[in-house]
Formats: sequence, C-alpha cells, structure tokens
Amino acid sequence: MNASTGNLQPVLLIHPEFGPEDGPESRQEFHHLAVSAGLEVVAEIRAPRNRPDSRWLVGSGKVDEARELVERHELKLVLVNHPLSPVQERNLARSLCCSVLDRTSLILDIFAQRARSHEGKLQVELAQLRHLSTRLVRGWTHLERQRGGIGMRGPGETQLETDRRLLGGRIRMLKTRLEKVERRRKQGRRARSRSGYPLIALVGYTNAGKSTLFNRLTESEVLARDQLFATLDPTVRRMQDVDGAPVLASDTVGFIRNLPHELIAAFRATLEETLSASLIIHVVDASDADRDRHAGVVDEVLEEIGAGEMPRLMVYNKVDLAEIAPRIEHDESGRPRCVYLSATSGEGVDLFLQAVDERLGENRIERCIRVPAAHARLRARLFDLGVVREESPEPDGSSNLEVAIDRKEARQLARMEGADGRLARQLLLN
Repeated sequence: MNASTGNLQPVLLIHPEFGPEDGPESRQEFHHLAVSAGLEVVAEIRAPRNRPDSRWLVGSGKVDEARELVERHELKLVLVNHPLSPVQERNLARSLCCSVLDRTSLILDIFAQRARSHEGKLQVELAQLRHLSTRLVRGWTHLERQRGGIGMRGPGETQLETDRRLLGGRIRMLKTRLEKVERRRKQGRRARSRSGYPLIALVGYTNAGKSTLFNRLTESEVLARDQLFATLDPTVRRMQDVDGAPVLASDTVGFIRNLPHELIAAFRATLEETLSASLIIHVVDASDADRDRHAGVVDEVLEEIGAGEMPRLMVYNKVDLAEIAPRIEHDESGRPRCVYLSATSGEGVDLFLQAVDERLGENRIERCIRVPAAHARLRARLFDLGVVREESPEPDGSSNLEVAIDRKEARQLARMEGADGRLARQLLLN
C-alpha cells in the first residue's frame, strides 16, 4: 500500500457508526489516514447501526452497497473505520471480492511506510506480526494443509501450526533485537543525564505541529508535513539556550485516538524517553475543533506509560490559523500553565522560551559562590556544564562565580570524589 509516483490506488471507505464517538471527526480523521497512506478515496459509505453484526460488522444492505461501488470503480481495496475480527475481515473480503483492511491495519501500514531508523523498523514489524498472529484462525483453508515427509512422520503438522511456530520465532527474535537497542538507548539517556542538561519532551496528537516547533527550537530539519504520523523515530537535539543555559529537546511519535495496542506495546521503549524529561511539552493544534478530545487521548497515553504526574506545559500551536493572539497563561500560583504560539510563523516562540525558563527554573539554584584555587576541578566542571554566568577572580587565585544550576546537576556535582564533591554540596545544596 505504498504511495507511488504514478496514480494513487483508489479505495472505498466504510464508516461503521455505533455511537457518538463515530461522528464526523472520526470520519474525517480516517479519510486523512487513508490519504496519508498514499491512497485516493473515491467513495465513502456511512453505516449507522445499533450494534455490530457478527458476520460483517455492518449490515447486509451496506455490504451490497459496498459491493456495487467496488465493481463500479474496479477497486482492489476497501478500508473499514473500525477494528474487525478475523472472521469479519474474511467474510467482507469474500463478499466484496477484494482486500479488506481495518483501522488498525491501516495505521500499521502507515507506520511501516514512515519508519526510517533500525529501531523504528523493528518496532513496526513487531507490531505487525503481533496483529497478524490474531489473524491465524482455523477458518483459513489454505492454512490447513498437512505437511509430511522425511522427519515429519506421524500425524504431521498443519500449515496453520507451522505458521504460528514461525511467527512466534520471529516475534521472539525481534524482541531480543529490540532489547539490545533499548540497552543502547538507556546508555544514551544516562550519558545525557551525566551531562546535566535539562531535557524537554514534545508530545501531542499526530499532526499538532510538534516537528515544526522542534525544528524552530533546534534549527534542525526533522521531517514536518501536514500529514498524520510524519514523525516516528524520536530525535534529541540541543535547542536555543534558555537564559544562557543549554537545554535538550526531544521530538516523539504523535498519538491518535484508538491507537492500536500493538503499537503502544511496540513503541513503549520510544515513548518512555518522555520519562527522563525535566518537562513535558504537550503540543495542541489550537485550530482543531476537536482539540480537547485529542488532548485527552494524549493524557491517556501518558498515564499508560507512567508519565501522567510529570511536570507539563501546554502549548497551543497554529494560533495564526485559529486567529488567536500569542500569550502566556499562568495558574493560580503564578506558574506558566500554557502558551499560545505559531511554530510556522514564529509568533509567540519567545514567550514559549520564557515559560520554559520559568518552569525549568523551579528546580534551578541561583547563587554566588567562592571556589578556592585548590578546587580547580570543580570550577572546570561548572564551566563544562555551562552554568557559570559571570566570574571575577581574586588575588589569591580563588574565583567568585555567579551560577544558575539545575538541582539535579548540583546533586551530581556533590557526588564527585573527595573534597570537590564535599565543597559542591556545601556551596550549592546547603
């Protein structure tokens, strides 16, 4: 289902409707998903129903209507905006005489198209195989062949059992590879932690503008397009200095309602990058009428990975489209709670940097300290961290330093061996 440089593959969309959650926003999002996958939507069918049909999910009348459209447009693919059971998927494919994919399969296909890094490709393949494993049902006649021959005497092994065994082996191998990748990722997190630089993690609903904001903050060229799931692989870059201190920013995969559980499980290690952040930046599309529901989806995923209680700053992006003035809003205690900006035009980005500085400053220690000449290693380490704002030397070789240092960095300095560590504790933490 990859997009081609020639004509796009035509497709029919079927929208089952069983409640308020299957309204216009859901239909529009599914249409956008199909376009993002490189498909041309030639027809759509709404299928309101009180409860799902066990055979086709939708009613027989809608199946007949879909069959007529498939024949008229000579379609080879139909997409259903709802999870399908293996039996429903098989029955629809037989009735329509073409391939049928549900919402989960479509999202998995988009992820397969967009994955670029080795880790991303492994994660997507693992999610696809987990999903495929639920499709190996005994109703599939081509999986019921008996295999015999040398080394296969006796009752033999059905093709279904063979496929399950091979699939299970591949899944175990992918898990092993991903565990190795995750160990390297943890080493990278530890290295960043030792550097002492605070990390902000950009999260949000897919297509909220996270990558555009990330590029503006870090002067990077991460892919940023007006399409769902343009970014899959997490990226960490140094952003513009906040109040003279280095800050790292991480761009992450976007979320979506009813994100397949296979993907949440496969991308858990990637999403957990968020747990090492000093501050989570929740980016919301301010021009989206469904923005509150989308924000709720992100909150649910953050809760699921254990990041629900972490410090958070809301960023309402695309104010130029929503015709909202850039501004900062504070909570009852005076802390920045949310920022309105446009990552595309740059309006309000200065307010965002100000808000980040204030939020990161909640754990920042600012004071003037005197470092004796005998502790040159401690002085050098402070400069390496980039936390020295001003220095004035004394005749005896000591230095008066004006520092602004994160409390976590100060604790790391206090763990230095010998007298340097004891002095760091005395000067910065007491």
